[in-house]
Amino acid sequence: MINYAAMRRAMVDSQIRTNRVSDERVISALREVPRERFVPQRLKGIAYIDEDLEIAAGRYLMEPMVLARLLDTARVRSSDVALDVGSGTGYGATVLARLASTVVAVEADAALAGEAGRALIEAGAENVAVMGGPPLAGFPGQAPYDVILIEGAVEAIPEALLTQLGEDGRLVAVIRRRGEVGQAVLVERHHGLVSRRVLFDASIQPLVEPSREPSFTF
Repeated sequence: MINYAAMRRAMVDSQIRTNRVSDERVISALREVPRERFVPQRLKGIAYIDEDLEIAAGRYLMEPMVLARLLDTARVRSSDVALDVGSGTGYGATVLARLASTVVAVEADAALAGEAGRALIEAGAENVAVMGGPPLAGFPGQAPYDVILIEGAVEAIPEALLTQLGEDGRLVAVIRRRGEVGQAVLVERHHGLVSRRVLFDASIQPLVEPSREPSFTF
């Protein structure tokens, strides 16, 4: 029988703590959330490797190290309302649920959204609402958000998400343009102004095809 708890501990010790993740709440959440519940049966045995895992055709679970560093940078507070963009089977949303007050998870694929709902219940993440719809459109009905996490590389940050970012809000994502190395970024709103800071190189799989809607560029 596979010892998933031991695999989680090994993931945290070898992938997370060694890669500049200092927020103990993030580390604790990753140690506690059973990642194997959020991948297909055939991938459960490798649920904790440091790679993106394909959960459906063209859809991936972000590698743990990148997720951890993004959440570490986002400085998620227990009072925050968070938006999880492209939630897939709900792993990232479940981790966020351990850190924030409320999480709105947006997923366009009905099958993945259904899996996310079941997995979230099993993981006890009662403060997550899974909503259907185009992920990069966000969910304006619950805006503004204190934290926005985009679960997959995008070519640019959609304007629709920026308008849903509240004052002192933090958006974390990986921007990866065709033919370029992906870069994790932190986008913040202060006094109505939006700024961006590059965090580190990150090559994760894209969330969707490049968006056709107007995007915020720097």
